[in-house]
Amino acid sequence: MDVTNAENEKTLLQIVEAMAAGAPEDGYTLRQIFDHLDESAFGAGLFLLALPCCIPFLYGVPQVVSLPMMALAAQMALGHEQPWLPDALGNRRIDRKGLTAMAHGGRKWLGWIETFSKPRFTMITGPRSERLLGFVLCIFSASILVPLPMTNTVPGFAVALAAFGLINRDGFLVIIGAILGFVWVSSLLILGPTAVLAAIHFGKDWLTGLFGS
Repeated sequence: MDVTNAENEKTLLQIVEAMAAGAPEDGYTLRQIFDHLDESAFGAGLFLLALPCCIPFLYGVPQVVSLPMMALAAQMALGHEQPWLPDALGNRRIDRKGLTAMAHGGRKWLGWIETFSKPRFTMITGPRSERLLGFVLCIFSASILVPLPMTNTVPGFAVALAAFGLINRDGFLVIIGAILGFVWVSSLLILGPTAVLAAIHFGKDWLTGLFGS
């Protein structure tokens, strides 16, 4: 499956940027955002929902998208052919400020993925593997709900990488996303939230210096 929109040949990040530029003040509901994608695959929906979770210091939006992420991942695990959000989740809204932060942060933190990704290890992106991946992505998405600062970023990256791998039939990205997510969840279970939070704070200044403010 091509990563570009069939109608206008825009990448997912470009679609998010266009949405943010044209959004009303109160933004869009998640269902309206999915309609903008014009995409019936799980990968695009999961990537879009994971995008705000990948952006450090973006507050509020990750909490809006975490449960819908779990819902889509669970549907993948159950073998559903198309993603669907119930009204209680689909009517959740991201305002223009949040969409703008998603667009700018997504380009800054994940812009490289569009040039790096290519079809490889495609057997990992097949239907059977997709169901297993849905199960593990559901776990990664659930870990975003841990009530600690910055705990959405690592699992957000894990879901985003794996989801983009599905879109572009890039099994390598799926593997990297899965490894990152397993390391994160294992760290939470073995070391405990306090130790993980300390490690996050230790690396926060390094990341900020690496990518700029």
